[in-house]
Amino acid sequence: MSSDEPYDPAQEGAQMNFSDGALSYGDYLHLDEILNAQTLRTSTHDEMLFIIQHQTSELWMRLALHELAAAREAICRDHLPPAFKMLSRVAKIFEQLNNAWDVLRTMTPSEYTAFRDDLGQSSGFQSWQYRLIEFTVGNRNKAMLRPHAHREDIAKMLEAELQRPSLYDEALQALSRGGFSIDEGGAVSRSVSATQA
Repeated sequence: MSSDEPYDPAQEGAQMNFSDGALSYGDYLHLDEILNAQTLRTSTHDEMLFIIQHQTSELWMRLALHELAAAREAICRDHLPPAFKMLSRVAKIFEQLNNAWDVLRTMTPSEYTAFRDDLGQSSGFQSWQYRLIEFTVGNRNKAMLRPHAHREDIAKMLEAELQRPSLYDEALQALSRGGFSIDEGGAVSRSVSATQA
């Protein structure tokens, strides 16, 4: 190939034609759905930043829940090394979530208030995934079910989580099985319902 010819990745084996039904990057990731999920309610420039910040946060929480569920199951089965790896990943996810707010902080309060009223009563406080993370790890307050009562499917999922031992409870059980004496105050022997405020 001469230096005058444009680079062609196909010459090195890259898939370049997807008309035969081969799975493309965009198809695999459902990018059409994701990239068209930003419905602006105003003409304010900064609303797009606000939406994407929160949508990406929800995606990171989706991954955190995936890892937390698997880690809890691994702890329950005394498979601790994989659980430690999953929980380490969760810690990195939360670092990522925290660092992502740096982008949102580029919006001034006056820029935010330019569209806030158009969001109605919606608030990140209402994130059911955030609530599920709280319930999964052991912060269980039944009063926090109320913002989700209008969605029966979500309310049932959150209520079902409250019937399971939390990650914290499973960790206490694993320590007890490992011979650690940690049951002062009945923490290990308490019922799941006793973990709910």
